[in-house]
Amino acid sequence: MKYYLIAGERSGDFHAANLMRSLKEQDPQAEFRCWGGDMMQAAGGELVHHYQEMAIMGFWEAATSILKLRGYLKECQKDLLAYQPDVVILVDYAGFNMRIAKFAKAIGMKVFYYISPKIWAWNQGRVHQVKQVVDRMFVILPFEEEFYQRFDYKVDYIGNPTADAVAEHRKSEDFYTRNNLDPMRQIIAVLPGSRKQEIEEMLYEMVAILPPFLDYQFIVAGVDNLDRNYYSHFERNNVRIVFDQTFDLLAHASAALVTSGTATLETALFDVPQVVCYRTSAVSYAIGKAVIKVPYISLVNLIAGKEVVKELIQGDFTARNLVPELKKVLTDDAFIAQQKAGYAMIREKLGHQKSAEKAAKLMVRYLKE
Repeated sequence: MKYYLIAGERSGDFHAANLMRSLKEQDPQAEFRCWGGDMMQAAGGELVHHYQEMAIMGFWEAATSILKLRGYLKECQKDLLAYQPDVVILVDYAGFNMRIAKFAKAIGMKVFYYISPKIWAWNQGRVHQVKQVVDRMFVILPFEEEFYQRFDYKVDYIGNPTADAVAEHRKSEDFYTRNNLDPMRQIIAVLPGSRKQEIEEMLYEMVAILPPFLDYQFIVAGVDNLDRNYYSHFERNNVRIVFDQTFDLLAHASAALVTSGTATLETALFDVPQVVCYRTSAVSYAIGKAVIKVPYISLVNLIAGKEVVKELIQGDFTARNLVPELKKVLTDDAFIAQQKAGYAMIREKLGHQKSAEKAAKLMVRYLKE
C-alpha cells in the first residue's frame, strides 16, 4: 500500500519514522511519501519538504506566515492528487494537518491521525471537525481517550511512543569521554528546543545563571537540523554543546532546564529533576493565554493532573526566578523526592505498549477492512 505522511517538527519526524518502520513490518510492500525530516527519509520515505522549511512557533508568527502556509497547502494538495495514496497519515502539527485532512477526506482519501492535535488545550469545539474528516485517530496520552469519549468519538489509545523509546534506551558508558566532558562534575542538562525561534527565546536566559552553579557543567542538547555554528556563541567554559544525544545526556544528568514540549516528558521518564521554561512573543502569549483551556503547559503536569514540575512561563521565566528553582531540584531532597514520586505515577499511567507497532497493526487492519 501507499502511505502519505506529514510531520511538521522534529518530534513528529522521530515518531513518524518509527511508525514507518513498523508499517513496513506489517506491510512489506509499503511505499512512503512524506513531509517530514531526516529520520522519516532514513526510514524509507520519499521526502517532499523538510519540516525546517515550515517551522512556525506561536499564534502571531503563524498568523503572519499565512501566505507561506497557503503555498505549502496548495503544493501538498496537488501532490496528494498526483500520488493517490491508500491513506494519509497526519502526525500532530494541527494548523497544517487539519486543513489537509479536510481536503483529503473531501476527495475520498482515507485519513488517519497519529498523535492527536492538542485540541483539548484550546478550541475544543474543533473535535466536531475531527469527527468529520479523520477516519481513525490514534492517541498517545491517556486523558485524550477520555476527552474524545466526551464527544462520542472512539479513538485508539496506543500507548506513548516517548515512553517506549526511553524504556528501550541503553545508557552509553563512554558519554563523558566521547564528548570530552569532566566525569567529576555533575551535569545540568539544558534542553532549549529544536527550532531556532525557540532557542533564541530560551537559551540566553538558561545560561545566564552560571555564577551560582560553577561546580556543575551545563550541557546543551543541540540538534543537527540546525547549523552547528549557530550554537557556538552560547558555548563557554562551563557550557558545552552535544549534538543529537538527548537521551544519553538525560541518562547522565543530575537536573535539567527544559523548554516545554515532549522534552519535559522525556526528562521525567529518565527520572531527572527539572524546571520547565517557556517564552514566546508577547502577542502570541496574549493570544495563547486567552484561548488555552488547560491549567499547565508541560506534558508532565498535564498527564499527572497536578503540578509535579515548576513551570516558569513568559514573564516568570527570568534568571532571578530560575536560580532558586534550579537549586531546589539539585539540592532539596524532599522536593526531589516529591517530584520523582510524580514521575513514577506518570510512568504507571503511560505503561510500555510498543505504540508504533500497535498503531501499525491497527492501521493495516483498518485499511484491509
